[in-house]
Amino acid sequence: MPRKAPLSNKLFVLDTNVLMHDPTSLFQFQEHDVYVPMVVLEELDNNKKGMTEVARNARQVSRFLDELVSQPEADMSQGLPLAITGQRQARGNLFLQTEALGADVPATLAGLKPDNQIIGVALALQRRHLPRPVILVSKDINMRIKAHALGILAEDYTTDKVLEDSDLLYTGARELTPEFWDQHGGNIESWQEQGRTLYRIEGPLCTSLLVNEFVWQEGDRPFFAQVRSRDGDSAVLQTLKDYTSQRNNTWGITAANREQNFALNLLMNPELDFVTLLGQAGTGKTLLTLAAGLMQTLEHKVYNEIIMTRVTVPVGEDIGFLPGTEEEKMTPWMGALEDNLDVLNRSDDEAGDWGRAATRDLIRSRIKIKSLNFMRGRTFLSKYLIIDEAQNLTPKQMKTLITRAGPGTKVVCLGNIAQIDTPYLTEGSSGLTYVVDRFKDWAHSGHITLQRGERSRLAEHASEVL
Repeated sequence: MPRKAPLSNKLFVLDTNVLMHDPTSLFQFQEHDVYVPMVVLEELDNNKKGMTEVARNARQVSRFLDELVSQPEADMSQGLPLAITGQRQARGNLFLQTEALGADVPATLAGLKPDNQIIGVALALQRRHLPRPVILVSKDINMRIKAHALGILAEDYTTDKVLEDSDLLYTGARELTPEFWDQHGGNIESWQEQGRTLYRIEGPLCTSLLVNEFVWQEGDRPFFAQVRSRDGDSAVLQTLKDYTSQRNNTWGITAANREQNFALNLLMNPELDFVTLLGQAGTGKTLLTLAAGLMQTLEHKVYNEIIMTRVTVPVGEDIGFLPGTEEEKMTPWMGALEDNLDVLNRSDDEAGDWGRAATRDLIRSRIKIKSLNFMRGRTFLSKYLIIDEAQNLTPKQMKTLITRAGPGTKVVCLGNIAQIDTPYLTEGSSGLTYVVDRFKDWAHSGHITLQRGERSRLAEHASEVL
């Protein structure tokens, strides 16, 4: 007979999709106990084959479970202590289903469907363990709705959610109040460095500023700067290079608005190894990133190659298997690249048709299109790596990609968290949201959220009213 757990100690029943989303979810429930139904083990077994992220996660869960049940003192009836594997934060026990649990599931639920079998197990456990809370954890919204309809407590798996509200996500820039200089200009110091003016300021706002955050103030004397460093209640602000001016054009492109100017200051700074750009369709994320990449690869020789990759999640129906090499298979997904190369190639009006054709061939020879499927184990040296549609990556996939960066490599992540196509990913749990939050205030990373669409008046109006 299993020992009685304290009533404050909850019992979480895990759905298969939680384990396949995050294999370490077994260890994320602190002092509470975790229960894995037999049908979940069957579904893990059915999904373990292949090289997909889901298959890898299924195999990792199986390894964790094998490690737990292989302990000499393992007693399934009493629960397997999760901390045995070295995961100190997990102070509860794991229970595997060792007996048939009958529950009066309504006849309207098809009994053989795995989801309904898991709901049946949760219902039986709830009746057996009253008044102890039994909670079903699933990333499937419809399953949670069915559970609630039957009186079962059900929750989404939120451990890997960075934010509950995407409006709270770090934007990378803040507007200074009109009284800013009155409050912070008392002991101001200024000096010049490499053509930029730097200001050391002191005041209450300094404690909340983040390194590489942009600050701005419009008016009679506009002020645009970036936080260079921060120490207690003092900070050093550095003025920006003006990329809205034609003399500072980047591969023929100039910034069309304030945020684009901020973005180019990040992209053209070789000291920043990691840059994230968020924004709706048409804000110029890909165009600015490619222009900066071409400038630094072909003219400044900072990087020797541009590598572009993206998650191949279709918006509509999948188009099936594609013929050809890795690059040829990726080409249908890279329409955005081709569109932006057309814009960048047209920017040189004096070159003529032959000159533009030669430039296009040169550009294409320096841009490589790679699939995410073959990234594991690689190391990129002195590359300019662009990860497009990064909102469709899980935090684990994002970690896999960013850790490919070797010396001299810059990683740029682009995305719009309002357009997530990957099942079970939300704005709060997207890998892009995750890295924006985790990398803020690191001296070698920068972020900006682009606000204004610059595609056309039609596109901008459509994004507002549709």
